[in-house]
Amino acid sequence: MARVAVQLTNFTGGELSPRLDGRNDLQKYPTGCKTLENMIVFPHGSAARRSGTQFVAEVKDSSKETRLIPFEFSTTQTYMLEFGNQYIRFYKDDGQILSSGSAYEISSPYLEAELFDIKFAQSADVMYICHPNHPVKKLSRTGHTSWSLASVEFTNGPFMDHNIETTTMTASHTNAGHTGTLTLSSTTGVNSNQGWLATDVGRLVHILDGHVKITGYTSSTVVDMEVLSDISNGSSTTDFALGSFSSTTGHPSCVTFFEQRLVFAATLSQPQTLFFSKSGDYENMDDNYHGTVADDDAIIYTIASNQVNAIRFMTATRTLIIGTAGGEFAVSGGGTDIAITPTNILIKKQSNNGAANVDALAVGNATLFLQRAKRKLRELAYNFDVDGYIAPDLTILAEHISEGGFKQLSYQQEPNQVIWCARNDGQLVGLTYQREQQVVAWHRHIFGGAFGSGNSVCESVATIPTDDSEYQTWVIIKRTINGATKRYVEFINQYDFDEADDTSFNFLDSQLAYNGSAVTTISGLAHLEGQTVSVLADGATHPDVVVSSGEITLSRSASKVKIGLSYTSLLQTMRIDAGSQNGTSQSKTKRIYEITARLYESIGVEIGPDLDNMERIPFRSSANAMDSGINVFTGDKEIEFRGNYETDGFIFVRQNQPLPLTILSLYPKLQTNDG
Repeated sequence: MARVAVQLTNFTGGELSPRLDGRNDLQKYPTGCKTLENMIVFPHGSAARRSGTQFVAEVKDSSKETRLIPFEFSTTQTYMLEFGNQYIRFYKDDGQILSSGSAYEISSPYLEAELFDIKFAQSADVMYICHPNHPVKKLSRTGHTSWSLASVEFTNGPFMDHNIETTTMTASHTNAGHTGTLTLSSTTGVNSNQGWLATDVGRLVHILDGHVKITGYTSSTVVDMEVLSDISNGSSTTDFALGSFSSTTGHPSCVTFFEQRLVFAATLSQPQTLFFSKSGDYENMDDNYHGTVADDDAIIYTIASNQVNAIRFMTATRTLIIGTAGGEFAVSGGGTDIAITPTNILIKKQSNNGAANVDALAVGNATLFLQRAKRKLRELAYNFDVDGYIAPDLTILAEHISEGGFKQLSYQQEPNQVIWCARNDGQLVGLTYQREQQVVAWHRHIFGGAFGSGNSVCESVATIPTDDSEYQTWVIIKRTINGATKRYVEFINQYDFDEADDTSFNFLDSQLAYNGSAVTTISGLAHLEGQTVSVLADGATHPDVVVSSGEITLSRSASKVKIGLSYTSLLQTMRIDAGSQNGTSQSKTKRIYEITARLYESIGVEIGPDLDNMERIPFRSSANAMDSGINVFTGDKEIEFRGNYETDGFIFVRQNQPLPLTILSLYPKLQTNDG
């Protein structure tokens, strides 16, 4: 029998697909994991236990799905917004914004079923919000409890193609500020030959050299109107065009900022059309139709392709990246450093993957977007070898990770560059993404508690920068609490890079903390009523207790206490490929008899060949008091492995206590039978 020592020096391969179990020839095989749950891969190579979540508040109506959207007013003033069924609530500085003791909120038009189709773009204290069923909205902030949501009043457009039929239009008044009627000679050429519709109310109309707004509906040929800018005369004319944004045509589905222009895209009637505002004037859509077109005028551009594929996302990188249901396009002014104008705009197709209706992420020089089925996350980036954009599949080695599809993406830039993906089945998936170091590592996260007979459900994820160096990731978690469905707004605690204070550990979900005089009874836990919770008391683990009447009773008094729902962090390696006297050790009978785990600031770790035969590594000695915490350990721990002779050679590492765990590397020793 050959005796071999193996080194598993890093875990930057992340969780790999079960379809790769036989691909030990892959470069990522020895750095990959069969299971990586509630663990985050660091770009350096280590795998660390995910921090727990801090409970903030219950959503307004736990019976309805809710979405989180970030709002960044400045580098020091960032907010998290709770979008629910026809309302918005606000969070700042780890808590909910209150007004007169109650949650501050404003009304909104967005229904529960529409929330995850909302697209948005922000500039300073104004956020533009798009949904095809509603006029473009502008969310403005003037103070912590002073927010407003209003429809955008666009200036001079945008407009659809001008009338080419013999139908004429007559305005009863021509001076700005006056009201009157707008009359058609026939319905031909107007709204697919239907003439005026009741849904045209609010729609802009370009007539001769003026502009009007429809304010009321009378018949298919007559509507009420208000003159917005002077019309040269009141004669009947065929020179008119109808507004592109209306309840008849649908409203924009996408929005972004690019080169000092506000860009909209994809109404129901014009799904492949882009609408650029005037340069530096975001709500002015005047394309100067009757004048000499200037470089700063508004632009309307329809993508020409063989199929009608609606625009799904827009991201601003070195160029404007457009994702449609059938392919990806790059928009430029004809050169890298040339600004877009009405006369030089150039749109070129880059790939044919097709995008899902989920906003993409601009990460560095790349755009990360979901393919149409929401299973593949692609990385669209410029490649000098082909002099164009390519979009490799980031899930190719872990296609199982997106099972059921992703519904929302978020990017946490600090400290580890993690892409968070909310999965339709309720798991939160993370991707440690640092392309310059060739780190693309997937990991899955299941939050503490349960929903019905299954796991808790992560319904939404969003990230905001904070005053500290680390970004903050917020989630909405759905659980069954005391027999009722509850949806809680929580945030993942910041990772503690120096675990010197054992009373500051944050490894419980939906957690709350007590810090005061020594007590045995702790209240204020109504959000966990009836739940069995884990407790960290003065830095030491405490037996689980049940919350009753919003309280728990400790078996010993403590002054610094963390209470929350436990979760298990689990790492399972791929099959050990150790080599032998006769080729590979794969499929051969082998036994791991000893293993050295190199740890960093860790306590309370279990290691074993399977989940039923785990060996807990001792960290506490007889010199440590049982009612107080112990110092974290950094260094090597040697463990006698409980494994039998088998052909697999898996190693499991588990942490189910509210304590830290960071695995730097594993060094197993094994015997392999070559017979």
